[in-house]
Amino acid sequence: MARSCRIAAERFPIAGSFTISRGTKTEAEVVTCTIMEAGHRGHGECVPYPRYEESVESVRASLEEIADAIEKGMTRDELQSAMPAGAARNAVDCALWDLEAKMASQRAHHAACRMLPRPVVTAYTISLGTPEEMAAQARAASHRPLLKVKVGSSDDYARIHAVASVAPNSRIILDANEGWTEDNIRQNLLAAAQFHVALVEQPLPAGKDAILRDIPHPVPICADESVHTADSLDELEGLYDAVNIKLDKTGGLTEALNLRDQARKRGFGVMVGCMVGTSLAMAPAVLLAQEADFVDLDGPLLLARDRSPGLTYAGSLVSPPEPALWG
Repeated sequence: MARSCRIAAERFPIAGSFTISRGTKTEAEVVTCTIMEAGHRGHGECVPYPRYEESVESVRASLEEIADAIEKGMTRDELQSAMPAGAARNAVDCALWDLEAKMASQRAHHAACRMLPRPVVTAYTISLGTPEEMAAQARAASHRPLLKVKVGSSDDYARIHAVASVAPNSRIILDANEGWTEDNIRQNLLAAAQFHVALVEQPLPAGKDAILRDIPHPVPICADESVHTADSLDELEGLYDAVNIKLDKTGGLTEALNLRDQARKRGFGVMVGCMVGTSLAMAPAVLLAQEADFVDLDGPLLLARDRSPGLTYAGSLVSPPEPALWG
C-alpha cells in the first residue's frame, strides 16, 4: 500500500504565560507530520522557533516540499541529507521512527536505547519575571528536585538569590538564553557558584562566546543556541562543558542520538531539552534522555491542555511513551 503524508498546525494554550529573555508566549504553536502506510500511522511533532528564523508557515512549506519524496518511500537515512537540521526535519524523522516501530510491531526503544527505558527526572521551568514573581513560582515548585530558572536580565543576582532562598532542596539550572554580556558574565557566574547552581545554560549569544575560553567556569556551562548537530562540536571544545540536545535543533531523533554519542566521546556533559510543545514532541526525547546528565522535558507541564493520551508525569518523573502516543 502506498504511503501518504499529512501536515497540520495546532495551538495549545500555556497555563499562564512563558517568559524568557527574548519575550513572552501564551500558547505553543506546533506542526505535526503524520505518515500513513499499510494501515499504520507514524506521528511526529515539531515546534518552529523564530530564533532560528522558523515559523509555522515556513515549516509547513518545507514539509509540503518534501511530502512527495516521503510518500515515495524516503527513509530516515535519506532524510538526513534531503532536509537541513531544524524543526521541519524533526517532525518527519520522528514520524518515520514511529511508523517503523508500528510496522515492525516493535517498540522504538529497541533501536534508540541501549537498555530498557525508565522514568527520568525532568527539570521544571521558572519563567523570567521580577525577583518576587520568580520566588513565588519557585516556592510553589520547591518540592521538585530540579528547577530550570530563566534569567538573562540586567539584574540577575537578585533573581538567583530569590529562587535559591525559597527552594533550598532543589538543584538549579540557570538558562540565560543568550542574555548575559561580557560585562556581567563573570559576576553572574560567581553568583551562580555562590548559590550552588548546578549548570548555567547559554549565557552569551551564539557566535559571541569566545570569552568563555578565557574566563573561569566556577559552574559548568552548557551550550544551547550554540549547538545544533554533531558538526557544531568542533567549535565548542574549550568553551563549553556540556551541550543541550533538542530534537527541533538536530532535526530529529536520528541526528540527536549521533550528537549525544559524539558529545560523550569528546567529554561533554549531556542535557536533553525541549521547546514548549506537547507530549508528542517530548516522547522521542524521553528515549534520548535515558543517558543524559540533565533532562528538561517539562513542555506538557507548562500547558493548560496536552494531547490525550499523553506522557505520564508523576511529579517530576516522566515515563517513557506508550505506543498509543508514540513509538
